Amino acid sequence: MKPPRSARTAPPGQTPSSKSAAAQKAVEKVAAHAAQEVRLIGGRWKRTPLVVPVVAGLRPTPNRVRETLFNWLGQDLSGWRVLDAFAGTGALGFEAASRGAESVCLLEREPVLVKSLRATQAKLAATQVQIVQADALTWMGRIVDTVPGFDLVLLDPPFDAGLFEPALLAACRCVPEGGWIYLEAPEAFSDATDPAGAVPGLRVHRQGRAGVVHYHLFQRVEGGLGVSRPAAGD
Repeated sequence: MKPPRSARTAPPGQTPSSKSAAAQKAVEKVAAHAAQEVRLIGGRWKRTPLVVPVVAGLRPTPNRVRETLFNWLGQDLSGWRVLDAFAGTGALGFEAASRGAESVCLLEREPVLVKSLRATQAKLAATQVQIVQADALTWMGRIVDTVPGFDLVLLDPPFDAGLFEPALLAACRCVPEGGWIYLEAPEAFSDATDPAGAVPGLRVHRQGRAGVVHYHLFQRVEGGLGVSRPAAGD
């Protein structure tokens, strides 16, 4: 597995009094501006469109954010095992498959989105992609001792569901030391200075912001305080 390039992390630029209000505003703004079509941007299936079904709260990862993520990871994911835990349109998972990932598992619980994912899989003849209709947290909790670990877990949960820390904790159990976890959220996570409320076993490798979306690449590590988002009132 090729390691992403090293880089600096950046602290969030929020004022203390605006954090919770800003997070809610982010949810509303992203939902209002979600694109109805996205395209794969690299690899074997470059420029292939992915139709976005009309589903409340569905928020495809913007093209330029995906481009940045895969620049961090490297363009060639040959041999990688990838889990896209909140697949939605499959933009992240199919992008990984397009760039050579050995296997990609897409988790999605909404039937209309599962149907769309299977249509895309068939169109691409993406035999390395597995689609599972399941709740992401439940599925990750069940498979820990039954499948090999993933090199990369992609997390793009609904912004209004409060799943960020639970999803990170579940993903940590699926990724061995040295592996990678990607997260999108309406608030920035950073390396923790206090273990209270932190997700252990992770460090921030890269992070960025596109509009109201904060995106992060974490590395699985042993030791350290982990990562956290700003506590309410900080």
